[in-house]
Amino acid sequence: MANTYSWDCRTVDTYPTLGDNADVVYRVHWRLKGADSNGVEDSTIGTCSLDTSDIKSFVAFDKLTNDSVTAWVEASLGADKVKELKASVDAMITEKTNPTSVTKYIS
Repeated sequence: MANTYSWDCRTVDTYPTLGDNADVVYRVHWRLKGADSNGVEDSTIGTCSLDTSDIKSFVAFDKLTNDSVTAWVEASLGADKVKELKASVDAMITEKTNPTSVTKYIS
């Protein structure tokens, strides 16, 4: 069974004002979490800068949702990078369930 993924894109940096708009998001601090069918989880984090040079379709800060900001992040990163991030999370989950190295202590 394939892993499932969820994004947390709720932490953002904003410009207090930009043009006629207030609280304009220009950077997103994201976390991509993956889980396998047994509940083993891992995640990766990063930041994503957003292009604010043309914000004709501005969305007021109080109208933003995790889903809408996630869509911005995925679009900004591009499909190949999102695929790469998911593969990285998959590898971390696999390493947890089938470790290639284990630290042990001698008594």
